[in-house]
Amino acid sequence: MFQPDQDGIYARVPVAPSRRMLAMIILYGLGAFVLYLSFNGLSGIGGSVIMIALAAGCFWAGEQMRRSAGVEVVLTDNGVETSEGLMLAQMDNIQLVNRGALAAKPSTGFTLVLKTPQPRTWRPGLWWRIGRRVGIGGITGAGATKFMAEQIALRIDARDSSD
Repeated sequence: MFQPDQDGIYARVPVAPSRRMLAMIILYGLGAFVLYLSFNGLSGIGGSVIMIALAAGCFWAGEQMRRSAGVEVVLTDNGVETSEGLMLAQMDNIQLVNRGALAAKPSTGFTLVLKTPQPRTWRPGLWWRIGRRVGIGGITGAGATKFMAEQIALRIDARDSSD
């Protein structure tokens, strides 16, 4: 295991600027296209309302992704948290790390399985938490997420072998 930096952080998962830009272009573009179709399509009033709601959802997700420019997911002695101070998973609550090819995980990321369920929360493209699962990845670099997953797995093994 590695030593922490001066801030007590063992691993960082930053947003990859190129992935973030591509994802924002896709979300805003999809929102604009669906909005265009809602006004020029033949879907009727009910279909137009649904399409406008879908476009608004795309614009909302794009805006959330735009705001996540400086946000990082960090690993500390306490657990996995964001650079904004939100605790995603406490180290003693992490049961295992799923990072295999067939695991239900974000792109270029990994999933944590927790011992106890936590409240739902989400940062589009960066992380999500639903019940006993926390997914980290998406618009992040593969190397940083792999390193963090390995560090968490090492800490889980050390904790379980000492019990």
